[in-house]
Amino acid sequence: MAQCAYCKTETELYVSNVPVCLKCSEEPLDSRRMKATLLRELEEAVKRANEASDAFLAITTEIPNDMPHPDGTQNIHNASHKLTVARDEMMNAHKRLNDYIERGIVPDDLKRGEG
Repeated sequence: MAQCAYCKTETELYVSNVPVCLKCSEEPLDSRRMKATLLRELEEAVKRANEASDAFLAITTEIPNDMPHPDGTQNIHNASHKLTVARDEMMNAHKRLNDYIERGIVPDDLKRGEG
């Protein structure tokens, strides 16, 4: 069974050879496109956060039990910063999607593409 191109739920319905669930098929095309854009942004942000988390874990597990070398300390600091930024971006992407789904709020940077 295919996944809806917009919300990723399982569906057997196709519109113009694109899998679309019944709920999404009833939404206007602009709304489906906006949701798909925001979902794609969230997926990318989650991927970046997971990669940053993996990098942070890799750096911290390489450190021996005693105090890390000064370069090691800076590497940990850098990885921690990247992880924080990636998680903030992920939370922002999630908020943007949620605001659109729950309240119909279109992010300012995506309003230019409307209409």
